[in-house]
Amino acid sequence: MTDENYFLNNSLEQKFSKKKNILKNRKLLVVNTGSIKKKFVFQRLKQLGLHIIVLNREKNWAEPYVNEWILYDNPSHTEAIAAVEKYMTTHGRKGIEGIVTFWEDDVLLTSKLVDKLNLIGIPYQTGKRVRNKFLFREFCEQNGIPSPKHKLIRKESDIKKLKDEFVFPIVMKPVYGSSSAYVVKIHTIEELLDTFSYLRKNMAISTESALTDGLEVFVEEYIDGDEVDIDILLQNGKIKFYSISDNDLTIEPFFVETGQSIPSSLPKIDQDALIKQAEESLEKLGVQHGVIHFEAKSTRNGPVPIEINLRMGGDEVYSFVKGAWGTDLIESAVKIALGIYIPVSKLPVNPKKCLTGKYFLTTNSGILATCEVDKQIRKEPYLEELHLLKQIGDPILVPPEGYEYLGWVTVSGDNLNDAKDNLNDASKYISYNVVKFDTDSALGKTSRKNKFSSAVMNKNLLLKTAKIEHMRRLSSTNLHNLHIGVLESNSIYVNAENSLETTGKSIAKALIKRGYKATYVNQSNPFDSINELRNSNVDLVFNVCIDGNGPPYLQPNSSAMLDMLEIPYTGSDARASLLCKDKINVKKLLTYHNIPTPKWDYVYTMDDEMEAELKYPLIVKPANTDNSYGISNKSVVKNKKELQNQLQYVIEQLHHPALIEEFIEGDEYDVSIIGTDENDYQVMPLYRTIFKNLDSNYWPLYTYDAKLGTDSAYDKLIIQHPPKQLSRRLEALITEISLDTYAILDCFDYGLVEIRIDKDNNPYVLELNPNPSLEIGSVLVDSAKLLRMNYGDLLESIIISTIKRYKQSSSSFTTIPTTTISYGV
Repeated sequence: MTDENYFLNNSLEQKFSKKKNILKNRKLLVVNTGSIKKKFVFQRLKQLGLHIIVLNREKNWAEPYVNEWILYDNPSHTEAIAAVEKYMTTHGRKGIEGIVTFWEDDVLLTSKLVDKLNLIGIPYQTGKRVRNKFLFREFCEQNGIPSPKHKLIRKESDIKKLKDEFVFPIVMKPVYGSSSAYVVKIHTIEELLDTFSYLRKNMAISTESALTDGLEVFVEEYIDGDEVDIDILLQNGKIKFYSISDNDLTIEPFFVETGQSIPSSLPKIDQDALIKQAEESLEKLGVQHGVIHFEAKSTRNGPVPIEINLRMGGDEVYSFVKGAWGTDLIESAVKIALGIYIPVSKLPVNPKKCLTGKYFLTTNSGILATCEVDKQIRKEPYLEELHLLKQIGDPILVPPEGYEYLGWVTVSGDNLNDAKDNLNDASKYISYNVVKFDTDSALGKTSRKNKFSSAVMNKNLLLKTAKIEHMRRLSSTNLHNLHIGVLESNSIYVNAENSLETTGKSIAKALIKRGYKATYVNQSNPFDSINELRNSNVDLVFNVCIDGNGPPYLQPNSSAMLDMLEIPYTGSDARASLLCKDKINVKKLLTYHNIPTPKWDYVYTMDDEMEAELKYPLIVKPANTDNSYGISNKSVVKNKKELQNQLQYVIEQLHHPALIEEFIEGDEYDVSIIGTDENDYQVMPLYRTIFKNLDSNYWPLYTYDAKLGTDSAYDKLIIQHPPKQLSRRLEALITEISLDTYAILDCFDYGLVEIRIDKDNNPYVLELNPNPSLEIGSVLVDSAKLLRMNYGDLLESIIISTIKRYKQSSSSFTTIPTTTISYGV
């Protein structure tokens, strides 16, 4: 249902006029696609026949509408401008004929490019003065434009001085930002302190991307009056068109917008005063060109500007203006940017139709549990637009946790009363409910000292749990809609092209090729990786830090970190990873469950005595490492003296407890397993290593040097994949023992069991790797090939196993829905 749009009477699929299309093939630079909510913008730009060049950090959903991309790696303006300049050196001055943005975040970047490329638009100094709301207030005050009393707040001590300077209520808001995000109405000094503390700690670009240019806040007097939006076409300093729409009352104290109507129902004298005020403000600011979204209040003392947006208004503004007056703001923005003359368009006495719309809101943050839209609504002649921005299972964060809504609906009528009646009628077709946390949860037991006290915890819990909920609701038909993070720590190898590669980057490339969105995250700096994962909005993480090539300490830690963040991930959890690294406890579990394993004992210090009666030769291993660390040809000992020497090496030099086993001299088998439970376990073709060709002074085992490939003596190993002349009985026995081991050690998604066969064909479990290497050329990857599974097939099998596992896990949310909320006026 994401971005599900119904355009009925006012469809964007309009037929072009038979007259010559003066915009065809004109080269337009669009700065930032914005979110998928802006899809209708790019649909219209494409219909206009433009050659669309987009400046963006990455290719995305807009690709079907874009002719060329200018990509840049860094969100800084310097990097973006450099990328455009590089494009211009290749394409020349005719490479870009005009520039626009429909995304608030990049108004200032667009202004800088206007200056740099000498294009039509808003100069940077003007843009900076307008977009910085505090500077705009200062400008108004200095130029005789009505402005509420205001003051910048940098620290708590600034607040104490306000008691005698301002009359409450007052409003605190960000210097930057858009819509009403982080705007709060305040009645007391105590509330002001609480609000400032909350905003200072929690204002974030991840919540409101328009804060990219700064996180400062200021306060101003509360202005009582009717709030309106004025949409203006400005060319060469002259207003060519304007339209005024009324905003419905907001929900305070967070000024949550509820809806709007067009045309305005204000008296003509008030509307005239508003447009006069807007014209004066824009002229004094030096704004000469553009589509302007001017927000103001009509008060008993006259109009007061609230803020000016130097781009087309968002969401429903385009369809409102087009439906009421027939003016196409997108087409007009393009013509202004390209220097194409626009005639003055005076509003007719009566609009083509009256429109009103409402946002789908919820009174509490939570998870969208149900959302039903009766298809009959499509047949209603009054329906103009229906946008649904969330899917079932998605979080919806409302103030103070976030600033989201489910979507909006717009309807029309012959007059405003008729339109509002139709909006009431539309409510019967749309219902949804948002589920809170279980009241028995920690969150439910939290008592709020003020409206912010548990907001951060609430938001984090909701976002985390929503990811798990998303996994539970995911079907196999929409796997490729997943955004997958790939977390690793530099497990480097040489790829087929003889160049350095990492396992994680190989996985990311394979997933992207298969149609997934993949984000690579390097965990070499854990703090940076945590922030990156939080901000990347990934649905699922491919955890490659547990890969045998990564630093050992990261193996359980990465799983624990992902558990803490409540981000779903592939592979075994921290508990299983820690257990499998603890060879002593693994041995105890295997012995308890009668899984055959070499006879063994262990010591922690040189003073400890071995209790078991073990027969030489023995092998001495560090008891809590993996990947054969600490194992060499000297690890196999034939007598007590050699045993003491090797124990001393492991305990005193490597600083690990020692595991001592009877040495099994036969062939070694690697058994790769994929799956979550016994109903879907898949055992890959076995991988056999034969040691008989090793030089006589080498024991038949995988040493650390053998696994690193640094000792050429191990080039004589015989690898059979699949094994030759293996009896079905022994193969079945190896498989059964491996599956039992995998289940006993509680491994998930994929793993690899190492087994030795003695001279009598008896199998013995050596150890289990809960998350074996997924490096191209590794045992697991090559085993999959034998089943005609390519790299992407293998990765997707692991993803499917992971999703199944999360679907079977328990939920933090109540299973009984809250009361259904039917949308109405």
